[in-house]
Amino acid sequence: MSLLTKLRYVGTTTSLAKWKSSVRRITRHCQSLKNLSDDQLTKKSLALKFEARSGTPLEQLIVQAYALVRESARRTIGMEHYDVQLLGGIAMFHRSIAVMQTGEGKTLTATLPIYLNALRGEGSHLATANDYLAARDAGLMMPVYQRLGLSVGVITNESNRAQRFDAYHCDITYTTAKEIGFDFLRDRLINRQMEYSGISQIPSMVQSKTDSNLQIVQRGLNYILVDEADSILIDEARTPLIVSSIPDEVAQAAIELYNWAAHVSPDFTIGEHFSIDPDDNQITLTSQGRRRVRVLRQPELLRQTPVMDIYDQVEQAIYVNQNYVADRHYVIRDGEVVIVDEFTGRLAEGRKWRAGIHQAIEARENLNVSVETGESARITLQDLFLKYESLSGMTGTAAKSERELESIYDVCVVTVPTNRPPRRVQLPACVFGTDDQKWQAIADEIEALHRTGRPVLIGTRSIDKSEILSKILDRRKVKHEVLNARHLEREAEIVAGAGELGRVTVATNMAGRGTDIKLSAEALAVGGLHVICSELHESARIDRQLIGRCGRQGDPGSFRQYLSLEDDILENGIGESAAQKLRGYHEAPSNALKRFAPMFHKAQANIQQNHFKSRKMLLYHESRRQEMQREMGQDPYLDTAGS
Repeated sequence: MSLLTKLRYVGTTTSLAKWKSSVRRITRHCQSLKNLSDDQLTKKSLALKFEARSGTPLEQLIVQAYALVRESARRTIGMEHYDVQLLGGIAMFHRSIAVMQTGEGKTLTATLPIYLNALRGEGSHLATANDYLAARDAGLMMPVYQRLGLSVGVITNESNRAQRFDAYHCDITYTTAKEIGFDFLRDRLINRQMEYSGISQIPSMVQSKTDSNLQIVQRGLNYILVDEADSILIDEARTPLIVSSIPDEVAQAAIELYNWAAHVSPDFTIGEHFSIDPDDNQITLTSQGRRRVRVLRQPELLRQTPVMDIYDQVEQAIYVNQNYVADRHYVIRDGEVVIVDEFTGRLAEGRKWRAGIHQAIEARENLNVSVETGESARITLQDLFLKYESLSGMTGTAAKSERELESIYDVCVVTVPTNRPPRRVQLPACVFGTDDQKWQAIADEIEALHRTGRPVLIGTRSIDKSEILSKILDRRKVKHEVLNARHLEREAEIVAGAGELGRVTVATNMAGRGTDIKLSAEALAVGGLHVICSELHESARIDRQLIGRCGRQGDPGSFRQYLSLEDDILENGIGESAAQKLRGYHEAPSNALKRFAPMFHKAQANIQQNHFKSRKMLLYHESRRQEMQREMGQDPYLDTAGS
């Protein structure tokens, strides 16, 4: 253990001891609130708000504030914070990421620091993983805040500018990191537009009556609590948020080139016409491949296009064919390509792949090729969150990401004990030579458990794989539900029933983070929920989130991981040649293949390390770019070419 780690451990241990003392004081203070009327409770909260706005440090108000929230929750939603939830709430107030096991009630715990920071009247934001969770959690906890005299707003992808303005001007705002980031960028673009137009500043009291296109919606970045902090602060941080600008003219020749390259690219063969770099997966045409490009018949519009541009576009079309799969990486909806978020399993509304990838996919799918956009403004999630005066978060899976979170975001990572001892059982992993063998074995286990009445949740990496398993279960006449991005309208219904006796639910990552599967008494009696992990994800945190759906709050539960030598993670994590060598054992029995299980986790660790390096590189390049723009007197978040 390094000296720095030892010092951090000592500091955290000392803080936990101090915070546990505060928990006892909060519990005692709660007793004095039980005999108050609802109106008296509200008045107590308003008095506390006055103290906070008069300059009293928030740390001095923790005991009173947390006691008020606990009592309000008991009265309004019938839930009373456990002592460990109070401990987690105190940790989060002190710029920490609270690691709380799945099922320990993070949604309720969040009300504590969110309320306390909202007392200053400067806005208190909670960023969730997706719109569904933002709306759900705000709806669940709104009565708690309203009893205490605070207003609550919600922002989703569907919210217009006026609704965003109103939500940001509430005491508490539930939304997603993506929405906060894009609103931050749009506000800066509007500020610049007003400067160019000679408009100084629209008073906030008048803004809601102005043209919404000139409406600045945010009012500063005071405090943010990030739910599923490891996913948002780490996994999603590789992709910068970008507000696009549409150029005045789009060359029809460019669209023609996308379509032509998509049409001819399937006729190019690896080795003969192109090669793949094993390090960066880059496609390069061979001399024979370039010769083929030149002799193929081309549309008249491409006559004036430089041949190097044509080579590049064919390489890109081949790259798309090799790396992007429908119903795994994207879906086609209403004639458009919609990205499927690899971490959440949900549709990433409004997002597009950059560098022409999106247009190449549109061309391959015979859709109208969209206008390729430029860039008006951009910000990384790292930079966005570091702009907040105060930052904290909570998750069930951040312990192994402690160093990255602390170094980038200057936060502590604090592990909060569980309310009850966990009863989750890990069953031995199974390794198979082929995907088909794996799917059949998974179906065998589902059938066996289904006969006992135990509810079963099967996690798959993509939409297409969830539907492969669904078809197998249909053939075996096993009644089940499928939860993926194609069934959004039934999400709440499917999740609500997933813990009932005899239920089988096949799901993508949508059933991971933030999904609380309530078990019926009958299901508990036969052993609780069993989770089947059908494939390792590139991030172990996603696997742990899926596993965390069972054995929650001391309930019984179990899980098992199924692996195949054909799983994508091997090729992506240990290289094509090593993966091919392993696949040479595909005819060996499952028991003999168990010795290869560590290779899957090694591949996963390699991918996670590569992603960590790319995030560090992104942060470095973004900071250098911003520094250069500041030196030139320019806004580091806006494109210098225009609005």
